[in-house]
Amino acid sequence: MRNVPRNPLLSARSRWFIAGLAAVVMPAVAATLQVGPTRGFTKPCAAFAAAAAGDTIEIDAATYVGDVCGVYPNNLIIRGVNGRPKIDAGGNNAMGKGIWVISGSNITVENVEMYGAKVADRNGAALRLEGDNFTLRGSFLHDNENGVLGGLSTASNILIEKSEFGHNGHGDGYSHNLYIFNVGSLTFRYNYSHDANVGHNLKSRARVNTILYNRFSSTPPGQIGSTASGQPSYEVDLPNAGTAYVIGNVIEQPAANQNPTMLAYGEEGASNPGQDLYVVNNTFLNDESSAGTFIFTGSSVTKPVLMQNNIFGGVGTVNTQAAAIDRTNFRSLTPGFVNRANYDLHPTDALVVNSGSAPGLSASGMSLAPVAQYRHVAASEVRPVAGQIDIGAYEAASTTTTVDTTPPVVAFVSPANGATLHRLAKVSVKATDNVGVATTRLFVNGRLTASASGGELTSTLCTAGMVGTYALTATATDAANNQSSTGITISCMK
Repeated sequence: MRNVPRNPLLSARSRWFIAGLAAVVMPAVAATLQVGPTRGFTKPCAAFAAAAAGDTIEIDAATYVGDVCGVYPNNLIIRGVNGRPKIDAGGNNAMGKGIWVISGSNITVENVEMYGAKVADRNGAALRLEGDNFTLRGSFLHDNENGVLGGLSTASNILIEKSEFGHNGHGDGYSHNLYIFNVGSLTFRYNYSHDANVGHNLKSRARVNTILYNRFSSTPPGQIGSTASGQPSYEVDLPNAGTAYVIGNVIEQPAANQNPTMLAYGEEGASNPGQDLYVVNNTFLNDESSAGTFIFTGSSVTKPVLMQNNIFGGVGTVNTQAAAIDRTNFRSLTPGFVNRANYDLHPTDALVVNSGSAPGLSASGMSLAPVAQYRHVAASEVRPVAGQIDIGAYEAASTTTTVDTTPPVVAFVSPANGATLHRLAKVSVKATDNVGVATTRLFVNGRLTASASGGELTSTLCTAGMVGTYALTATATDAANNQSSTGITISCMK
């Protein structure tokens, strides 16, 4: 057969057509990268370095110490699986900024626990945000200099939901549980932010803040909580004003605090577009007996703040703005609740139940009516509709509803009290409840070391450096915030 010369033009066109066809029929498929002691990637940062845009990284529940890095690809989902992984800075930091520096955009982080972020400038963050559009969900950030810090673009939107923040802050007042920079918007909902170490439980310079159905509070000294007790400054600080919706929150100022103001708005100047603050159906509680300001409004804010259907419990000034709109709010030194000590804040005062007014719409047309209620820990439930709306963050409990006052029962399955354990021994805790266990936690010498949703928890003891005798405390909490604890003592050998 005679050889026929190849037509270069035809060949080039054919290659272009085939390449184009392949792009149509064989699109790139996002990968799932698995991280864990027995997985292909043993550390999260190795998976981040190998990931491409759009991938999912699944991190097994284990403790990852000193694994710090930047996260650069866009559109990642980073998710803890088979429990909640613990990311311990272990004395390390990425780029002098924190544990994970989120440089990519459109990143979602779910179900992780992060702690120990410290850097030279005292501003270390568990999550340092440097890309646009970020979501955090179902996570626990504690004992860092900042829990979440950053957000550099007004085109960026941040969503944080169903997460817990506790005892973050260097202790100098310049670092916080969360510090969001001047982004386009922050939506902060169904979260539990507490015990900030001198700083604020939430500080946000976002142009639009939507703060819905959260609990801001602190643990009384001597009472076991998920972190050490803290003395926060502001519970919520919105220093540059802007448009802000503060609806359906529990906002409690502890007796020991660094500043008696609970919600601050525009105290550094109303530099954001808009001066619209809507404070609707919140329950404010001031535990300090001698001083307090429920809402501090900066002098440069000229538009009247709307305060409607709020409970203001305790001493203090309701609002420093004389022109603020005061509509169907309830003020009392000791407002009535089903069980304030256990945070069952369903109202019992006759002047609160069925005494609110219809919240209506904001200037932009957003409904101000609450549709949910905070449920501990870092969750929500539908707010029932029964007659006229009640004042405060909760509707009154139905007279046909039995209030759960029974605490869980919690016990150590293993080890036995007084046991001597070898390296990397396992501890197992089991809790039961008449309704259901929300959270089980393990403390070693008073420090939280493990947490699990539900009534079963397993963890590793006698890790490197643990030699001697240790006090173990297990606590279990149900959805009604009833809590019980039990303790044992063990010894770790080399």
